[in-house]
Amino acid sequence: MARELAEQAGLVEAGALRLAVGRLARRMKQLYDQSEISFAETSVLSRLDREGPATPGELAAAEHVRPQAMGNTLTALEDRDLIARMPDREDGRRLIVTLRPPGRRLLQAKHDHVNAALRAAMSEFSVADQRHLSRTVQLLDRLAELL
Repeated sequence: MARELAEQAGLVEAGALRLAVGRLARRMKQLYDQSEISFAETSVLSRLDREGPATPGELAAAEHVRPQAMGNTLTALEDRDLIARMPDREDGRRLIVTLRPPGRRLLQAKHDHVNAALRAAMSEFSVADQRHLSRTVQLLDRLAELL
């Protein structure tokens, strides 16, 4: 009943939005996972690139994972020389994680690959649909902030 009312009013039904966004997220994750670095590892590199150095605990909280899982991810990234973990200058008991140049280059290559796939798919849309999609991106970003 709720779905019918939403459709009649021209409104987005929450379940339909969840399914569509879920399908898109899974497909993008597959695109990211087509290389030597996992989606979770890419997410950590992206966060370090956007927000700068952080502690392992801050990264775990931001990525919504347990500290142990973040430790495993950081070890894998450090083993490939993509990040560095160094003692905090102000508190030597804490570690600070930084993105290294090879990590930044790998991240850029992954983003370029996924962006190219998205551009190719979006080129199949009409100009009007591309404009709608542009507005939808803004709305999805606002929605993510509210959740």
